[in-house]
Amino acid sequence: MALEIERKFLVLDDSYKHEAFSSSHIQQGYICSDRGRTVRIRIRDEHAFITIKGPSLDGGLSRYEFEQEIPLDDARKLMTLCEPGVIDKTRWLVRSGEHTFEVDEFHGDNAPLVMAEVELKTRSEEPKMPHFIGKEVTGDRRYYNSQLRRHPYSQWTETVQ
Repeated sequence: MALEIERKFLVLDDSYKHEAFSSSHIQQGYICSDRGRTVRIRIRDEHAFITIKGPSLDGGLSRYEFEQEIPLDDARKLMTLCEPGVIDKTRWLVRSGEHTFEVDEFHGDNAPLVMAEVELKTRSEEPKMPHFIGKEVTGDRRYYNSQLRRHPYSQWTETVQ
């Protein structure tokens, strides 16, 4: 099991699309999304994964994560067992310095939300921020995918920019 260290940010504009070196379509559902642990099924283009995540540590900066690729047909069947609500998004990959930012453009009930994540090797690492990065939302549970499934962005009465 690996320790995932990442920071999350809101995105200011769509300039990331012109800077991206790759994009993919992602759909994900949650078999379990209890506080402190999640079991997720993700279909990314023609690949599928099961991911187990532990509770957030360090104010949401890190948590334990196990991920395993699984057959696509199995993932499609497991998606039928998931809790209601599916996350649907396009992920854009943008290099900035020595890091790759994953920019998620949400569709459906979570549109027009766009967030960027960057994985770090250490908690104290400071990545070079691309110009499209806005407010940091690391640790704000409202922006966790498992929460967006339950409380879609389009239904929020107050948004943070």
